[in-house]
Amino acid sequence: MTKIKVTYFDMNGGRGEPIRLILHYMEQKFEDHRFSFNEFAEVRKKTPFGQVPVVDIDGEQITQCNALGRYFGKQAGLYPDDTYQALLCDEVMDAIEDVSHKLGGTLGLDGDALKNARDQLVAGPVTWTLKWLDERLAKQGGEYFADNRLTIADLKVLVFVQWLCSGMLDHIPTALVHDITPDLLAHQERVEGDPKIKSYYQ
Repeated sequence: MTKIKVTYFDMNGGRGEPIRLILHYMEQKFEDHRFSFNEFAEVRKKTPFGQVPVVDIDGEQITQCNALGRYFGKQAGLYPDDTYQALLCDEVMDAIEDVSHKLGGTLGLDGDALKNARDQLVAGPVTWTLKWLDERLAKQGGEYFADNRLTIADLKVLVFVQWLCSGMLDHIPTALVHDITPDLLAHQERVEGDPKIKSYYQ
């Protein structure tokens, strides 16, 4: 049996959460190694790029959250077989990764520097990304982002929307998604209503 260990922050969100969701969805047992933010300085010394998530698969440490999402997503039946639908899936995932990287760049700031940086992101990339996702969802029929069914793209969007609405990000209004793209909240409810996803959060 394959031994899998996911190493990521002790939080229900961020880049590691979609991987946890996919593994739960496919009923794959794994070691969920969570650590505090204070421990990150030590944890990162043992990762190839000084970042997480990393996943150990039978002792081999693998990085890059989207690559891991596709790998496990294919096994879980959550990644399209059709190459064009796979492209749409990847596009959504990479767009979220781009804006998440920008948000991540503000995590070491505080005071006015943090507020100014976050205000600029809200006025620019975060809002642009939300509107683009809203348009993409509508073009695909309004329910899912690719293949007319649940895919890893939907899980990536779910975690991103949850993050924005959580209040964890100072100066990111928790009502931002509601005010700009309420259809993404309906999408969130739809994905969270999937029996396997629902059981994860329970």
